[in-house]
Amino acid sequence: MKPQPVSAPLALWLDPETSLSECHAQVLNETGWAVLAVETLDGLIQQAPHASAIVVRLAQDVTRLKAVQQLLQDSGVSLPLICRVDRQELELAVAATQTGAAAVIALQDDRAETWLQLQSKLFQNPAAVASVSRRIRHVVFVDPSSQHLLALAQKVAQAEVTALLVGPTGAGKEVLARVLHETSPRARGPFVALNCAAMPENLIEDMLFGHEKGAFTGAHREHKGLFEQAQGGTLFLDEIGEMPMHLQSKLLRVLQEKQLTRLGGQTVIPLNVRIVAATNKDLRLAIEQREFREDLYYRIATFRMRLLPLKERPGDIIPLAVQSLVQNDPCGKAWQIHPEAQAQLLQYPWPGNVRELENVMRRAMVLCPDHVVTPAHLMFDDWLTTECMPPALSATAPAAPAAHFSQPAEEHFAAPWTAPRHAPAPVPPICTSQDLNSASRMNEHQVIMATLAATRSKLEAAKRLGISPRTLRYKLAQLREHGLGMATAS
Repeated sequence: MKPQPVSAPLALWLDPETSLSECHAQVLNETGWAVLAVETLDGLIQQAPHASAIVVRLAQDVTRLKAVQQLLQDSGVSLPLICRVDRQELELAVAATQTGAAAVIALQDDRAETWLQLQSKLFQNPAAVASVSRRIRHVVFVDPSSQHLLALAQKVAQAEVTALLVGPTGAGKEVLARVLHETSPRARGPFVALNCAAMPENLIEDMLFGHEKGAFTGAHREHKGLFEQAQGGTLFLDEIGEMPMHLQSKLLRVLQEKQLTRLGGQTVIPLNVRIVAATNKDLRLAIEQREFREDLYYRIATFRMRLLPLKERPGDIIPLAVQSLVQNDPCGKAWQIHPEAQAQLLQYPWPGNVRELENVMRRAMVLCPDHVVTPAHLMFDDWLTTECMPPALSATAPAAPAAHFSQPAEEHFAAPWTAPRHAPAPVPPICTSQDLNSASRMNEHQVIMATLAATRSKLEAAKRLGISPRTLRYKLAQLREHGLGMATAS
């Protein structure tokens, strides 16, 4: 049976005794899970609609399991519950199974095999789920619209047809192209990508089709083009709407005949390549304006798949944010996102889509000292002036700690099983700037100012920013020259 594509299931980790360990966080990430630690029932219910499973720690009896089941039922959410039980508590493990737990594992079990088997059991993946998970474990399809797109990609991947991916910049078109490749019969072949907008016009033809030795001045040896390099695999043509018209004609001929001749050559080379193209342009409008060939459009768009902007698939936002934190942490430590920070992430319009979200989370990692991202650590691209900065990023106010995260987690599970609710923090007004240089300086000003406020010295601030103390002094002087007063630090 052919392996089916696997989205990264989001596991909500509910453990009132101890926080999510680095070991468990790392093994979950390596085996294709996205994991989000929640310490309150409020947080559990908030994230449950976006989750694939809930991992609950049991101790003494199954009261906690029953309570979570009732909470999910009242909220209209149906999710499998994975119970973690101490190895010595055999009777508790049996009781959990009888009470309706989808799976019961040992509290200390951090083996990759266990979590891969859980994926296979809970989500009915075939036996080859392990290899597929390793190939596409960094893909998030949690929002219902994203899951629908994944289901379509799952069918298209099995067919030898071209696919056209349409969506705004930064929405994840190349990610989806890789899913089409990795879950297709061509998965063992190469995945070769070309951005048609990033190459000079006179080089694209040579890049695609190759040349023979002596074909032109400087051609000292033969060169295999990307079509040949992708033999047996997939060729991804990104921003195909930017391809020059004369190359569109040659590309159409190659796609029709499934063969090519290198520049300066006479040998016909048969091709066995699947084409996946992508664009953020309206190709139908480009056809009307005679900027894109209509016959080429129908050749590459056997299946047309549209990626929604990130703001239109909110279910993906928090899992993608968690994934970005985990993937960019060199130590593989567990991260948490404060409920108020989650509210801001969900309210922000994300004009830069997934790419902008990744930038925001990387900035948060620079500013966050304790692996708990709060609103004070979120700096969005549209906050280009100090007037538009969140209040917690002022020079005189250090980053506010997430107080309720430091409380004993057991308190959140005391009768009558209620949790403190946090009002969503309002999103600061969006600002614009016509001067890109000024905007860049303001962004740099925000990061430096917030880091100085969160550290005890300029030496420590420079270390956290990843620059030398001398560079920091230079940047401070440069910003002062542009009228940006900085907070002082010893």
